Amino acid sequence: VQLQASGGGLVQAGDSLRLSCTASGRSFSNNVMAWFRQAPGTEREFVAAIGWNTGVTRYADSVKGRFTISRDNAKNTRYLQMDRLRPEDTAVYYCAIDRVINTAIRLPSVYHNWGQGTQVTVSS
Repeated sequence: VQLQASGGGLVQAGDSLRLSCTASGRSFSNNVMAWFRQAPGTEREFVAAIGWNTGVTRYADSVKGRFTISRDNAKNTRYLQMDRLRPEDTAVYYCAIDRVINTAIRLPSVYHNWGQGTQVTVSS
């Protein structure tokens, strides 16, 4: 499995960014793709997730209403649209994919396939 993440950058508070994560290497039916983020000195935290087939989405409370996760099945790509960015959104963002049960979607430990991470920096 390969996950290629892209789209990070340096923006000002209130701006938008769109992250992309393209998956390859096998079928991803019944998988969940999730985005996590990790700021220096903190643990990796859940941001959002989407069912590969179902398109059902989940969001962390801290990003609900500002971030939107979507999919392009033809490209095997999932996107994280991040609007109204805040300085506290600054982190390395990672995509991950695996077959996970609903109750474990927010746990980074259940994902065994990770992208390389992309830096998002939001200045105030």
